[in-house]
Amino acid sequence: MGVIKENIDSVNAILKISVEKADYQEAVEKALKDYRKNAVIPGFRPGKIPAGLIKQRVGKAILAEEVNKVLSSSLSKYIVDEKLSILGEPLPNENIQKPVDFDKDESFEFVYDIGLTPEVTVSLDKRSKFDYYIITVDKEMIDKQVEAIANQFGTNDPVDEVTDKANVKGDFIQLDSDGNELEEGIRPEGVLLAVDLIKDDKIKKEFIGKKKGDTLIFDPVKAYENKHEVGHMLNIEHDIAETLESEFKFTVKEISVFKSADVNEELIKKVYGEETEIKTIKEFREKIKEEIANSLKQSSEYKFALDTRNALVEKIKFELPEAFLKRWITLKNEKLTKEQIDSDFDNFLTDLKWQIISDIVIKDNELKVSDEEVMIFARQVTQSQFSQYGMHNAPDEQLDSFAKMMLEKDDERERLYRKLYEEKIMKIVQDKTTITEKEITNKKFSEMMK
Repeated sequence: MGVIKENIDSVNAILKISVEKADYQEAVEKALKDYRKNAVIPGFRPGKIPAGLIKQRVGKAILAEEVNKVLSSSLSKYIVDEKLSILGEPLPNENIQKPVDFDKDESFEFVYDIGLTPEVTVSLDKRSKFDYYIITVDKEMIDKQVEAIANQFGTNDPVDEVTDKANVKGDFIQLDSDGNELEEGIRPEGVLLAVDLIKDDKIKKEFIGKKKGDTLIFDPVKAYENKHEVGHMLNIEHDIAETLESEFKFTVKEISVFKSADVNEELIKKVYGEETEIKTIKEFREKIKEEIANSLKQSSEYKFALDTRNALVEKIKFELPEAFLKRWITLKNEKLTKEQIDSDFDNFLTDLKWQIISDIVIKDNELKVSDEEVMIFARQVTQSQFSQYGMHNAPDEQLDSFAKMMLEKDDERERLYRKLYEEKIMKIVQDKTTITEKEITNKKFSEMMK
């Protein structure tokens, strides 16, 4: 058994693996004996089948299997022992590989193509210049967030009669063409309607001034001009809603008007907990400004990472084994068409180039991500998710529990590790290069990102 590497160029090579009879003979004989013990062939007692018959029936298949095991092991061991940095996986050579005959041959030679990771130097110094955009937080953004929080903790207060901003809960009864109630008709109860969402002005006006117990007759399809929405409202199948042409009697059961929460100390405690140190409206707005700034900082960092990646990929020139990589992608993704692979291949190469550059920065600067860092980051992500639903003061035990559940998912854990490595790479870039900070409004930043 032996492996010979022949370089084609700086990023392509072939591996020739020879497998001799001595490499597989013992394993083949053992496999044949094991098969003979358990084989069932009519006319022979278990374990007494002639060895020649067993070899005749399954010898070729067992030989091929054991040779492939030796081949796979030899290939992997050589790559590890020689510390080869390869792209993708070794692929069977399609040009110089000779036919393999398991019926006659005892010695075999297999030829594989491999793509080699190019040798690249990443130089980061003060001559490299990048812009870092700081998104400013203005009064309008704070006002909108305060309003959103006030609405989040708002209430639906009961009122005596329907207004144009009221929510009305009531019961529907389908009517026939003569205006009589259909016994087997559609009769949903406790349906909630928002008056301001009614499209038909005449029907909307009929609701205004109605009180609990009052009734009105109208066509819900005409009222909302959306059969899909009406289907959900009446709790009927989509195909029934599509053909619905009927008036309904609607009986008012409850009337309410949404009222935003007052912005005061009570609201502050609801948002940040009873023990919060935030007491005044001014401090509340300052806290919101800080939270918005932190959220916008993520956008700034994303933009900086995107610009840095594009700049370094463009600046650092190196070759890739493109023909090999395209063949490898094709074999690994049999469901993709040639057109799909061709259209996305440039993006794949860009991603691969950035991965190679990233790996070099990580190696050159001895960057590490510890399990503790990942756990802390998982808690931060969990807290951020909770905050989106108004839970700004979730208990530590709950954060730890959800963070651990997140890390139990392989793809999620891998995503967090990659994100932390990316942050460390960007920190290295910021420390070693020249960074110019530029303030920008959120509107201009959004336009820049389009």
